[in-house]
Amino acid sequence: MARLLLALVATTVLLLLAAAGGATAQQQQGCGNATFPAGRSFARCNTLPVLGASLYWTYHAANGTAELAFRAQSDATGWVAWGINPGGAGMAGGNVFVASPGGGGAVSVLTTILRTTSPALDNTTLSFAVPVPPTAEYAAGAYTIYVTVALPGNSTQQNTVWQAGPLSGGAIMAHRMSGPNLQSVKRQDFLSG
Repeated sequence: MARLLLALVATTVLLLLAAAGGATAQQQQGCGNATFPAGRSFARCNTLPVLGASLYWTYHAANGTAELAFRAQSDATGWVAWGINPGGAGMAGGNVFVASPGGGGAVSVLTTILRTTSPALDNTTLSFAVPVPPTAEYAAGAYTIYVTVALPGNSTQQNTVWQAGPLSGGAIMAHRMSGPNLQSVKRQDFLSG
């Protein structure tokens, strides 16, 4: 009887582990095969629901930071952005990193707080710590922003926002105000995905 009970418990544990592994594999489908330069790697990823974007990260519980990469498809003459909104679920209040073409073929990253839904994009200090300054690159039809952030409130649950839009004469222009551009918000769990 004890052997039968032990076998039943062991089988149940194995089935639960297999189901959890399947969920992780399903979650990473579409982003799990991404490669990054200079030996960068990340523990987790999510294919975001709109704008051809993915988020890759490693959460560091010891100091409450997340090392991350945000990748989104874009024309080389466009821009992409990703950020955290510590105070709400929409764009207004978002602390964002905006990648766009810089001088000499480099990619520049602007950090700004979206105080309204029609923000002035001033380069400003964000409301949470950024222990490793952001960098970005453009390759294979996508921008990738790399940054390490101290998660606001030391919470692994954060409201995230992302976006993509056009440039005009090198200046960042407003994104579309319909469809996927209005759906690019997600409550992100940096601990479990």
